[in-house]
Amino acid sequence: MNKGLKSFLTALSLLFTFIATAQGQAHKAVADRIIGVVGDRIILQSDIQSAVADAARNGEKLPENAPCIIMEHALLQKILALQAERDSLPLTDEDVEAQMDMRVRGWISQFGSQSALEEVAGKTVYQLKDDQRPFIKEQMLSDKMRSKVVNDVHITPTEVKAYFDKIPKDSLPFLESELEVGQIVLLPSASKDVEDYIYNEMLGYKKQIESGAVTFDALAKRVSEDRVTAERGGAIEVNRSDKSTWDPVFLSTAFRLKTGEISVPVKSNRFGYFLIQQVSRRGDIAKLKMILRIPPVTDNELAVARKKLDSVRAEVDEKKISFKDAAYKYSDDENVKNYGPFILNKDGSTYVTIDALDKDMVTTIKDMKVGDISKPVTFTNDQGKKGVRLVYLKSKTAPHRLNLVDDYSKISDLALEQKKGEVLDKWLTKKIPTFYILVDKQATQECPNLSKYETSDKGF
Repeated sequence: MNKGLKSFLTALSLLFTFIATAQGQAHKAVADRIIGVVGDRIILQSDIQSAVADAARNGEKLPENAPCIIMEHALLQKILALQAERDSLPLTDEDVEAQMDMRVRGWISQFGSQSALEEVAGKTVYQLKDDQRPFIKEQMLSDKMRSKVVNDVHITPTEVKAYFDKIPKDSLPFLESELEVGQIVLLPSASKDVEDYIYNEMLGYKKQIESGAVTFDALAKRVSEDRVTAERGGAIEVNRSDKSTWDPVFLSTAFRLKTGEISVPVKSNRFGYFLIQQVSRRGDIAKLKMILRIPPVTDNELAVARKKLDSVRAEVDEKKISFKDAAYKYSDDENVKNYGPFILNKDGSTYVTIDALDKDMVTTIKDMKVGDISKPVTFTNDQGKKGVRLVYLKSKTAPHRLNLVDDYSKISDLALEQKKGEVLDKWLTKKIPTFYILVDKQATQECPNLSKYETSDKGF
């Protein structure tokens, strides 16, 4: 699978479930028809049309046969999901809810606000989640089954070279400059006096709301430092299992509250101080309102953090510890534990273009050479907290044609994906006959690649 097609299908997998019940609704209301059946699951023509239109609107470069690719992707996803159910692959409701919450946050970020998302979808976020839940579950089951099929597939250097040698030389892509950039982050706490001030200020907010002097919504819009939720009066929906997003203290407080009750200010080391009100709760899902205040750190706290990172930098320079191990040992960045200290691309690789870095990072690396580690520099993270970090420029490529010397890991990944695709095709050849699959005749005429999926001769 070429890189462009892989990128298109990755974007498609993120878009498909949303557009199937949002913008596609207009098409379904006028005229629609079933163009595919796998077991007891159907594929509608409007799903395919809407996926193409939405991918185009989002700036994806569409192949000429995009509808055929999307249709095959939909068939494959349903086959894999049904086989996952046959094999009883584990997937809990909590896993689905956590993924659903992550998707909704992504959509809200994409459209700018919850209200904008609801306007586009034509329904509330809660209705949207109810509609999307079965689609999300199907996709997660599909991903689990695919992982099971190709999990043991590996690639050798000989296979990587053979893959590269088959690429026509005039088809080798021209690549932008890419970098590998790591960081060790310290996020110092504010002084006790500042924290006490913020805490008492938030106690004052609680009293104002409970006395009726001001509403929670109005206060959140005015003072909350989480601007995404502040726009909607602090409203947010939280899943108890979403521990990757929320600190344990936030979750435990939110789910101890009674309906309408407002918490005392609670401290989250990752964010700041929260004032939380429970609006309603259904099992592990709670609708809340929140106000976030981030106690500001002074130059004194930042100076202490810089001094500590100076010592860490010296340890790395003297080769007493590697940069990676130092990050695991000292960094306050939550992502280090799961993903390591390097900035990641959307595909999970450590190679990024300059536009993937924050402005402070771009300024820091501007005059650095490969192998350099910066002096401690001050920055502000995505949550609005000030910190200090060391930046490591591990590698940097000049713009160039794809080649084995500079791009071995990329070529290896592409070769591995192709090999996994071949293994998956062999698996499908064996599994397809065990399913009831029906494909619209017009679709198979326009997309000959779909005929291999059909197992029923009834036609429609």
